[in-house]
Amino acid sequence: MPEQITPLSILYLLLHGAGTAVSFVLFLYLLLCRGKAIAPDITPPAQLRRWAAALFAIMAMTHIWWILFYTYSSDTNSVIYGLLVAIDCMALPPVFVGTLLTMLQDRRRPLWPIVVVMTPCAVIAVLQTALPSIDLTTPNKVYGLVLIVAFIIYMMVAVRQYGRWLRDNYADLEHKEVWLSLTLLIGLMLLLISYEYTDNYVMCTIAHLLGFPQAGLLLWRVETLKDLSTDSLTPHLAPSDACLNKAPSPKGEASHIGQLLAKHCEDTQLYLQTDLTLPQLSAAVGVNRYYLSQYFASQDTSYYEYIHDLRISHFVARYRELAAAHEPIGAQQLAYESGYHSYSTFSTAFKHRMHKSVTTWMLEER
Repeated sequence: MPEQITPLSILYLLLHGAGTAVSFVLFLYLLLCRGKAIAPDITPPAQLRRWAAALFAIMAMTHIWWILFYTYSSDTNSVIYGLLVAIDCMALPPVFVGTLLTMLQDRRRPLWPIVVVMTPCAVIAVLQTALPSIDLTTPNKVYGLVLIVAFIIYMMVAVRQYGRWLRDNYADLEHKEVWLSLTLLIGLMLLLISYEYTDNYVMCTIAHLLGFPQAGLLLWRVETLKDLSTDSLTPHLAPSDACLNKAPSPKGEASHIGQLLAKHCEDTQLYLQTDLTLPQLSAAVGVNRYYLSQYFASQDTSYYEYIHDLRISHFVARYRELAAAHEPIGAQQLAYESGYHSYSTFSTAFKHRMHKSVTTWMLEER
């Protein structure tokens, strides 16, 4: 870092201090505040909130100890420098990875692999201070870049798997935008590269400027991601139907499962429940979730398509009923009444099944 005091260096220090303050405030908010300022009607995962709070706390502490280091010492060959780099390697990446993986709520991946792969970075940083005559900085940076690329690829695969899991288990994907996790990952990785792989004020200042919207994006994700582990439905299982939950379902049971779906889902209009999940439907009809999925597969469909078909059919029937009675019709309100939390989700599902847009279909129906 240059020794001269320049306007750019002053801006960098101001942004550094602001970043520290923002990270600390967000840490306290996520840790202590029970209310949800952004989306009060959504219950986000408590585990994700704790991980994000820990991430902001570590980011704030990292800002503090590095500014103290460069204020009182700039010796990159000192033992203190090596220890700070080692602490960075062993603290920040695992918490960062844990935060991202917690967004994929159907996954329970262990964190010990990230600790293992980051250990060489910490060891090399300590060795560099112990053996200043040997340049270990370049191999350490190369190893770090390889880890970054590998983790981005891993997250791309994980996010794709998570998207398929959501489609198979949820009929309305509102507040479950999974690719935002990847956007956060790439953005934060770019910030890390800007910090770790450049030594000039320009790149570090840009990194600080980009850090503020990234922090806001992470906070928004934490506040708006619905907790998918909570099931609001507590159905009553009929004794005659509950047996299918305990024993394997033979092929001859397919027609019986269809009857149970008609009785407990279609006749009762259970499909109108927003964010109805496959486990909830399974409990409602008294059929093991695995065999219910097998039944849908045998019918060349899926839970996702089954629920959407019922909801679109309900929308069409209600529209025609209101039109015949010459009553005012609001497509958006009718979509909500048909079980959709988001009109865009309804519009996409409608076009997929009717092969035309909602507006075009309504004009043809007049």
